[in-house]
Amino acid sequence: MPHPTQVVALLKAQQLRNVRLYDADRGMLLALANTGIRVAITVPNEQLLGIGQSNSTAANWVAQNVVAHYPATNITTICVGSEVLTAMPNVAPVLINALKYIQSALVASNLARQIKVSTPLASSMILDSFPPSKAFFNQTWNPVLIPMLKFLQSTGSYFMLNVYPYFDYMQSNGVIPLDYALFKPLPANKEAVDSNTLLHYTNVFDAMVDAAYFAMADLNVTNVPVLVTESGWPSKGDSNEPDANAENANTYNSNLIRHVLKKTGTPKHPSIAVSTYIYELYNEDMKEGPLSEKNWGLFDSDGKPIYILRLTDSGSVLTNDTTNQTYCSAKPGVDSKMLQAALDWACGPGKVDCAPLLQGQACYEPDNVAAHATYAFDTYYHQMGRAPGSCDFNGVATITTTNPSHGSCIFPGSDRNGSLLNSTIPAMDTKSASSVAMFEYMNAFSIANALIGALWIAVVS
Repeated sequence: MPHPTQVVALLKAQQLRNVRLYDADRGMLLALANTGIRVAITVPNEQLLGIGQSNSTAANWVAQNVVAHYPATNITTICVGSEVLTAMPNVAPVLINALKYIQSALVASNLARQIKVSTPLASSMILDSFPPSKAFFNQTWNPVLIPMLKFLQSTGSYFMLNVYPYFDYMQSNGVIPLDYALFKPLPANKEAVDSNTLLHYTNVFDAMVDAAYFAMADLNVTNVPVLVTESGWPSKGDSNEPDANAENANTYNSNLIRHVLKKTGTPKHPSIAVSTYIYELYNEDMKEGPLSEKNWGLFDSDGKPIYILRLTDSGSVLTNDTTNQTYCSAKPGVDSKMLQAALDWACGPGKVDCAPLLQGQACYEPDNVAAHATYAFDTYYHQMGRAPGSCDFNGVATITTTNPSHGSCIFPGSDRNGSLLNSTIPAMDTKSASSVAMFEYMNAFSIANALIGALWIAVVS
């Protein structure tokens, strides 16, 4: 994973306004401070036993990972674990207590109204998912699910679900058409119809979300909205995964973005838009398992797009066009004391994270004031959205079109080759240096900061 400052620079360059972290990494939370980006943090699965068995442990976790950063870092959601019931069933007995203890700590800190608490579940928890009207939860987990749903009702939170049409398609042995999984248009006679409700389903995603609504209704819960906490498609796979490729990944994620931003909901709930986190921001080259597991990202580790998302048929969402890219650099020949003073200001009151300039870090070399000042100036310049006057520093800085990145020191707004990441579009999710999970993909010109009907993106470290 890139340094947290570089992750945040990418988010800002892409105008990504929401992110989910798969932990509560301090470096990421500090880097996200004062950006306005909405942040969902996660209690890692391995910490759940301690938190679920001790109210004081939960209170300490909230104090260290929420209260210490809020409101500078705009934390809006706490995900208590990830797919706990299927990934770590031994922790299931304490999951409800963990939810309640985290909520109690938020109440004690007067943050319960600002921050929602829930737990992401795997869609495999839902059985007989088609037709959706017949769906129900694996009854083995009813002793956990029933009190969990009551908790979500009482706190006004949402039912978090990871939705992967790719896996349903792969496991169907040809029963599910690829076009149906990819949101591609289908002729009316090819649409799936729920024989009990006569609702028409044009894509697997909607059917999976409605299956969750019907499964909740089977437990007499009808007023908890679904939040899709992970969805995506791998861009590369092994020889037995031929449909894990860049074209299908581009098609799925681009169509998912269009679908979510239309805010048309699902056939069962057309008035309730489905907020969705795209999984994920970066590829995970070191992850174990099949090749597809390493290739869910929208970007490689250098911040270069794996493919160019298409928000409309005529335009792209992510691009590496270098047109009009500018940087902020130290002026040559200026007084070194003035340059040092400006550098000190940028790394202090200017709130630039100058950790990459420390010895042993990516931007330490060359070890001179001009090089370090250029990094700090350019980071500040991009944090300010390249606003007029943000590259002056009492006359010791100047705007340039030359990318100052060098070696492994990548400056904000560029990839290793100096390519600009388009800054005219919405936001997305990633995983952090220790574990950034997801970002919301927001339509910058029409969606503002609404949660319902927004698209998010995941970041994993």
